[in-house]
Parts: sequence; C-alpha cells; structure tokens
Amino acid sequence: MSLPRATPPAAHATAAVASKMGDDRFRQAMAASNIGMAIVSIEGIWLEINPALCAMLGYREDQLRGHHYSEVTHPDDLAISNNLVTALVNGSLASVDEHKRYVHRDGSEVWVQLNVAVMRDESGAPQYFISHMRDIRGEREAGMAMSARIEERGAALDASNRQLQLFADAVAHDLRAPLRSIESFSALLSERAVERLNETDRDYLGRIRAAASRMTGLLAALTELSHVTRAEMRVVPVDLSLLADWVGAELQDADPRHRGEITVQPGLQVEGDERLLKLMLNQLMHNAWKFSCEREGPVEPVRIEVSGETAVDRLVLTIRDHGSGFDMRYAHKLFEPFQRLHGPDQGGGHGLGLAIARRVVERHRGELRAHSQPGAGSTFIVELPVAATGEENIDA
Repeated sequence: MSLPRATPPAAHATAAVASKMGDDRFRQAMAASNIGMAIVSIEGIWLEINPALCAMLGYREDQLRGHHYSEVTHPDDLAISNNLVTALVNGSLASVDEHKRYVHRDGSEVWVQLNVAVMRDESGAPQYFISHMRDIRGEREAGMAMSARIEERGAALDASNRQLQLFADAVAHDLRAPLRSIESFSALLSERAVERLNETDRDYLGRIRAAASRMTGLLAALTELSHVTRAEMRVVPVDLSLLADWVGAELQDADPRHRGEITVQPGLQVEGDERLLKLMLNQLMHNAWKFSCEREGPVEPVRIEVSGETAVDRLVLTIRDHGSGFDMRYAHKLFEPFQRLHGPDQGGGHGLGLAIARRVVERHRGELRAHSQPGAGSTFIVELPVAATGEENIDA
C-alpha cells in the first residue's frame, strides 16, 4: 500500500504545535521512544510521527505526515475511530484506551493498543491529539495460540470425561446383576430358614440385606447423576407448582406412617426441562421429608413449604422444612457428591441427592444454596431463569 502525496500542513500550524509541546525536547523524547507516538490535528491530520510508529506501519515519516489517520485505519474500525475522535473533542471522553487495527504498507493488519488524549488551551478549546500506539500483534497471536491449546485440551478433557462416564455406567450396570442375586437369595433365606437361624444369624442376614439395599440405592443415584449430566435438554414451559404437588403426593404415598402437611404456592412458572426439574424437586423435597421424619421429639406432621417470587427475570424458589437442620459451618460440603452431614442413624443417605439437584440447577443456568440451623429446619433456595431459549443457551 502507498499513500498519495499530500500538501504538508501550514507552517504556522506546525510551529504552534511545536511551541506548545516544548519543541526540541519533546521531539527528542518521541524519537527515542520504542512506542509509536504521533501528534494529530483536531481535523485528523498527522503532524508529527516518531520512528517507532513509522516502523510499525511500514512508512517513512514524510509518507505519513500531512495525511489523514483514516488512510491507514482498518476499514472495519474506521467508524469506531471517528466516533471516538468526536467524543474526545466534545469532552464526553477524557481519553481513549482501545485495541485498534491499522493497515501496514504491505496490506497486512497491525493490531495496536491505542491511547489517545486531547490537549486543550487555557480556555478549554481542543488543540490537537497525542497518540501512543503499542504493537500487540505478538500478544494477540500468543493469545490465539493459547486459546487454541485450551480448546484442544477442553475437547480432549470432554472426550476423557465421556470415556470415564461410559466406564462408570458400565460398572454400575455390571454390579446390578450380582446385587440382585444377593438381594434375592438373602430374601429367600430369610423366608425359608428364618426359624432355623438364631438371633445372631438373623442379625447378620439383616445386615447383608440392608447393605445390598444401600448399594442398589447408590447405583441408582449414580445413574441419575450421570443422566442429569448428559441428558439432552428439552426446554418447555414448566409449572413448578404442579410438579411440587406431584412430588409431595409421591412422598406421602411412599411413607404412609408419617402425616405430611405440604403447602405449595400456585403459579410458579419457569422454562426448562420438565423431567430434570421434577427430579430436582424430588431430591430437595425428599431431603426435607427425610430429615423431618428423623427429627427427635414428639411425633409431628412433616411440614414442607414450597414458595417463590419473581425477581427481574429469575424465579427465586424456596423449599423450607422444620426438620433436624444442619450446622452451617459444613455447608460448603453440602452439594458435593458422597458428602454427608448426617450419619445413617440420623437419616443420612448415599450423599448424592443434593449433588444431583445442584447439577440440574446448573444445567438451567441457575443457583442453589441453603440456610439452616440445627434443630430448626433447613431452607433451600433455587434461582432459575424464568425464560430460556434452548439447550445452547442453557447447558454448560
């Protein structure tokens, strides 16, 4: 690329600028700088250019001086540059610090970190611009190379995670068959030989059946965690109030020994995957039911309240129980897989239920947190976007 010849600016304009800038000393500083520097008139004409800027753009000083900055500005950045100049002149911007593209004499792009300030006289009128340009092509290339490496590593990690997940699914599947045999034969032994067993033998048999049952539950939970992580999202309008009523009825039917008082606020609506959101509610409400049933003291109905309110574009859903609660000092462990804040005798399970709930919430671009006090119950708060546009905008 070559610039056409231009008539140099009037001598008195250059002299005025030179007198304002301290003339020789400023020129010496510009010449010695390894950062591109220029003095540009309010009209956008290059008045002074240092050697570093000439080398950066591939021109001699006499080939730039007297020309408009737009002649070497990248066409895609020209409108932005003009808007910034206008903002500097009218005072809406004090200075500019931006990444900009210029065009080298050979036609290639030159990315720079551009700093521009406008100099004014005593009355505040703009006189000229001082520009500093630092070549950042190397930094951008390094950044792009780093991004490519990160993307490659991410793809490799995704592939590795998929392989690990497939392995875990295969192991869980293969373990179910021997577990079913253990459960079946121990049940037959209990039915047919219970009279011939002494109290110690019956205790051992009971322990075997309980352990097999816990393992079956753990494998089922691992399968659920795998499913909520990998399942394709089907986004539709979802009535969370209806789902909560449904889950509450299932909890009562599964445990008729306890009387439940489950109140659900009507009209709780979001957009998301209905099956996953029901699974999330099932985990949270089952957790509330379980630790309410295990609470020490007189027999009371299991009380669970499900309510919510809309804040801007999010639904803040609250699930509150009046059960045993937990110590907030250990809240950081609450949603981690296999972390239990209660032992088996206190209602603690396999430690995957809340991890499953959190994963469902994360896939909906939401947040899940909890507040509690020992002996006073727990409150789980779920924030979900009210509206969603599809899997690509929801799934991480």
